[in-house]
Order: sequence, then structure tokens, then C-alpha cells
Amino acid sequence: MFTIADAGQFESFKPKRYAQRYGLDPFLSVLLCVTGLYGLVILYSASGQSDSMVIRQGLHFAVGLVAMAVISQVRRDVIKQLTPLIFVLASLLLLAVLFFGVGAKGAQRWLDLPGLPRFQPSELMKLALPAMVAWWLTRHRLPPKLPDLVIAAVLIAIPVLMIAKQPDLGTSIIIAGSGFFVVFLAGISWRLLGVLIGAGLASLPVLWSIMHDYQRARVLTLFDPASDPLGAGWNTIQAMTALGSGGVFGKGYAAGTQAQLKFLPESHTDFIIAVLGEELGFFGIATLLVLYVLILGRCLLLTIRAESQFGRLLSGSITLTFFVYLFVNLGMVSGVLPVVGVPLPLISYGGTSVVSLLVGFGLIMAMQRTNRVLSGET
Repeated sequence: MFTIADAGQFESFKPKRYAQRYGLDPFLSVLLCVTGLYGLVILYSASGQSDSMVIRQGLHFAVGLVAMAVISQVRRDVIKQLTPLIFVLASLLLLAVLFFGVGAKGAQRWLDLPGLPRFQPSELMKLALPAMVAWWLTRHRLPPKLPDLVIAAVLIAIPVLMIAKQPDLGTSIIIAGSGFFVVFLAGISWRLLGVLIGAGLASLPVLWSIMHDYQRARVLTLFDPASDPLGAGWNTIQAMTALGSGGVFGKGYAAGTQAQLKFLPESHTDFIIAVLGEELGFFGIATLLVLYVLILGRCLLLTIRAESQFGRLLSGSITLTFFVYLFVNLGMVSGVLPVVGVPLPLISYGGTSVVSLLVGFGLIMAMQRTNRVLSGET
């Protein structure tokens, strides 16, 4: 029976103090669970009402939640100490992909090791790289000096080049961004930032020269998808058709034509939001965007509350990388950005992706625990 004493305990519950003591942040955890459930509902329709695919994704999400809960309990000084080892391991796994990786759809991105499910080492690097750059920069006084930035650039270039070789241009850009965000948040001067941006723009011709033919075709058809409607422009045209036909309220759950009749490619992965827009319309997409905004807002608040430089840099980078994930996928589906194969976070089908995302949120939570809790004081 609920008593007055129970009410007093409930009133004394403070999410900030709870997160500092136990690691898990209640608000963020609830938001992630709601978003994950919403994603499973969308996936059921996008996969052609595949029970097995939804069950597998649900299991992936459950594993990710457990991993998030475990990571949130790890002391931040332990995470910092293990960062170089994890970065080296992730780099070796990426190197193994180039020699022993499993290929699919023209790309060699997966490892299939005995006793383990097939996974993408690049997902591990999405967390290992920003942690490594944060580890390196916080070993020295901030804002970073030029020699420190040169080492940081080398740390970023190593995994980015290996991932681009797979080839996986979208993931390599996101991982490069995750490392850059750490450098930016560390307090780089605006003058040096301008130099870096200028160097990046100057390197675009080099990037264009090393891109594969199909990647160049995707960039060119961005400006006029109708120029190749049955080839490079097909994905964009079908996605925009699905989004536009949904209107305000959509055609009804599992009643969309583009996905259900198989006109929309990768409807359960990269283009899943087009299915949502066609079947549930503007309100369906708006609901998802509200959840994303709440997640981003909570992560930014937790980043501000982090009590160490390493924690703030790592949490800030993970949060901004999550935003880039979202921005690139929405831009790709709506025809604003070229198709680069970036899934919609927490919604698209994919085990390694959803687990790595939830582990990232666990790292953000782990940075909140106070020094008194870490030292065993009450």
C-alpha cells in the first residue's frame, strides 16, 4: 500500500542526484526507450511486416540498453585509462576488415569472427576516436597548442582513411566529425579554425579524385535526380515521392505504396523515415523529431554538468555526432544531401549501430558521477 512515507521518498527523488550516484540518467533512459519502441513500430511496417526482423532489432536494442547501463556504472577515470587500449583495438579491427572483412553490396565493412555475430568495427571507432582525441588533448593544458593539434589530426586521419578505403564515405565523414568536435570544444582559436576549414575546402578536389564512380554519380545527381531516374537518382526520387505523398496525416499505418510495393530501396535502414512520412505523415515525423530534440537537449545538459575536461569533451562530441547522424540522414532522404548510407539513429535496422549508439549514451551518463561517489564517499 502507498503510504505517506512512500510519498516523501518520491518527493525527495532528484534525477540529477540519482544520476550522479547511480550513473543512469532517468530522463534520458526513458526518452531512449520511447524512441526505440517507436522505431520498432515503424520498422514493422518498413520491413514488410517482418516479425523476425522486429524481434532481432528488439533484441539488439535490449542488448544496447544493458550495455548502456553497465557503461554508465564505470568510473570515468577508468574509462579514460582504457581509452588508448580501446582505440588501438578498434584500429586493429579496422585493419583486419581491409584484409579479412566480409563484403556486401560492393563494400567490405564487416568482420565475421568465430563465436561472435557479424559486426562493423567502424561503429566501435565512432566512440573510440573522440575518446582518444579527448584523452590526448586533456593530457596537456587547454586550449591546445599547434603540436597537440597535429597529433590529434594524425589520430583522426588513421581510422578515417581506413574506413574510406572500405569504401564507406558517410561513416568516414561522421567519424572525422566526431574527432573534429573534440578539437573544437577544446577551445581552438577562431583563426586556426578558419585555417582548418580553408584546408578542408582546398582538399575537396583531392577527395573528388579518389571517390569511386558511384559516389561521384550520387553527388552529381543531388542537383538533378531526374537526370538519372532509373540509376543514381532512383533512391532520392522514391524517397521524396514517399515523403510528399504522406501529407499531414499520412496514408495510414502499413498502407504506404512506395515501401509496401518495394519501390523505396533500403526502406528498413537508410530510408526508413520516408516510410514514416508516407504512412503517418507530418505528425509522425514531427513526433520523432520532438523525441530527438529532447534527447539532444538532455545530452547537452549532461555535457554541461560533466565535472572533468575529458568528460565534457567526450560527452559534447558524442552529442554533436548524434546530431550529425540525424542531419545527414534527413538531408539525404529529403534530397538536400547526397546518398551516403547513413542510418537514422535508433530507428533504422542494424544491430551494431544501435548498440554503439546506446553505449555512447552510457558514456555520457558515466561522466556525470560526482567525485565523492567515485571515491566511495556518501
